[in-house]
Amino acid sequence: MIAVKNLCKSFNGTPVLKDISTIFETGKTNLIIGQSGSGKTVLLKCMLGLFTPDSGDICYDNRSYNEMVLKEKRHLRKEIGMLFQGGALFDSLSVENNIMFPLNMFTKKSFSDKLERVNTVLKRVNLENTNRKFPAELSGGMQKRVALARAIVMNPKYLFCDEPNSGLDPKTAIVIDNLIHEITQEFNITTVINSHDMNSVMEIGEKIVFLKDGVKAWEGDNKEILKTDNEVVTDFVYSSELLKKVRKAYL
Repeated sequence: MIAVKNLCKSFNGTPVLKDISTIFETGKTNLIIGQSGSGKTVLLKCMLGLFTPDSGDICYDNRSYNEMVLKEKRHLRKEIGMLFQGGALFDSLSVENNIMFPLNMFTKKSFSDKLERVNTVLKRVNLENTNRKFPAELSGGMQKRVALARAIVMNPKYLFCDEPNSGLDPKTAIVIDNLIHEITQEFNITTVINSHDMNSVMEIGEKIVFLKDGVKAWEGDNKEILKTDNEVVTDFVYSSELLKKVRKAYL
């Protein structure tokens, strides 16, 4: 569980996050949604420790980040997996070496143990026997699955995903969504996804936080979002005529 408490963040005197409080639950896919400039990425980077909030706190399973010493923050970093928007694979490294990269950096395991773990996560994302391939030899969807395998290779407690469906066709996006959801439940991870993809919201949005101009304007799940009368949310969710028809049929 990650508890965000009264988080505020400004840049050059301009407030970007304004007193955000919410809880991201363990074993669920938690989504942060909102228009561009709403503060989604800044909130995600605060939780990753890349930005320091002006005020407020973030607690990881009741451990206050504000109260952590440097050694504890380094340990927390080992508990975090990150799936980047573009995958962020190393073009010059094979699939095997891309996934093994965090193990080389953070562990002292033998090569055989690391290879065993790499093969385990490759199997989990349905990419067995691709060890020797390079990113350029893979489709966009396969690259995202390699990136996901790398994100979970350290058995993280917390998994952060930044626009995981960016650049993918709708069918492949659903595959990635479902894979993230399955892994979250299977390993009881606290997963936080930054997204503007309404397909993701409806498919795997077990907890949704909607930001508007740096304020938490609404939170709920993918069933409640269809019923809300919050105009800020409905304007975002039903921005297309097709979705408006879906809402009308649902209600």
